[in-house]
Amino acid sequence: MTSQSPDAPPSALSRALRRLPLPSERALRILAYASLATQAGIIVTGGAVRLTDSGLGCPEWPRCTEESWTASPEMGSHGALEFGNRLLTFVLGVVALAMLLAVVRTLVSHRPRRDLLYPAIFLLGVIPAQAVIGGITVWTGLNPWVVQFHYLVSAVLVGVATVMVRRARRPAAVPPQPAGTPWLERLALVMLAAVAITIYMGTVTTGSGPHAGDPDAPRIGFDITTVTQFHVHAAVFTLGLAIGVFFAARLSGSAPHAARASARLVGVLVVQGAIGGMQYGLGLPEVLVALHLAGSALIVMAAVDTWYVTRWMPPEQPPASARPARQPAASE
Repeated sequence: MTSQSPDAPPSALSRALRRLPLPSERALRILAYASLATQAGIIVTGGAVRLTDSGLGCPEWPRCTEESWTASPEMGSHGALEFGNRLLTFVLGVVALAMLLAVVRTLVSHRPRRDLLYPAIFLLGVIPAQAVIGGITVWTGLNPWVVQFHYLVSAVLVGVATVMVRRARRPAAVPPQPAGTPWLERLALVMLAAVAITIYMGTVTTGSGPHAGDPDAPRIGFDITTVTQFHVHAAVFTLGLAIGVFFAARLSGSAPHAARASARLVGVLVVQGAIGGMQYGLGLPEVLVALHLAGSALIVMAAVDTWYVTRWMPPEQPPASARPARQPAASE
């Protein structure tokens, strides 16, 4: 599409794409942020479904019941919540499709955004698969392992959307520049792996706890105290690594953007730990569990963002190799 000779006539696909409006850089950023917001939002609404015991509010899939595609008033709030959460999948799909079409349109313009293409394809491609996984959770009566996988896929989608936001913030005319600190990037990558382990242990803890999404749904069966301790240990280790990334970035003197990103991550981890401690001490009240779930999405965003800025320079900052050398003072 973009590799053909300038003298060659445009293909039918190119002509069709040129009929679409060319999105501005601002429009691409808005669509990227909308993708991130909707991916994180459905984690929160899915948690609301589980915490209100509405997981089987629609007992069938893809229909809500054997006779109807939609929830009926007789199904009460449980049916309305579960059906509403299903409808949000279409919102995600519309946003992801709009993002992909906007990116593809730029490929036949003077400012192609190839850096946004693969994240946009990934998000749109996984959303239908995620809907099917949601259907399997219904068919299996909210099997906790399937519910766990359903959440973890959403967490990955939040991470991909975070990368897309970072890339969309860079103007098309500005090529990506490596940060130039490989050791800091490797440390951030270890931290990102620790975040993944912490979140996974959080899903195991949730699968062993009381909020199953339905009173008759099965549980994993692990001792809640034991798995909570594993989750806490992983979280403390992750916090230590995030603090390490922060001080390493500060001491290097060449990555202030990484220091700021890791500071945000440390803040989110501390707040998330405080909420987690309170919810465990108070017997897992629904409000605190919901806040903890929302916090997990924020942690994914902050952790991926921290790793990303240790790899690539923000557009407003030149790479380390391009900065002028510090001139020695007269007294040196």
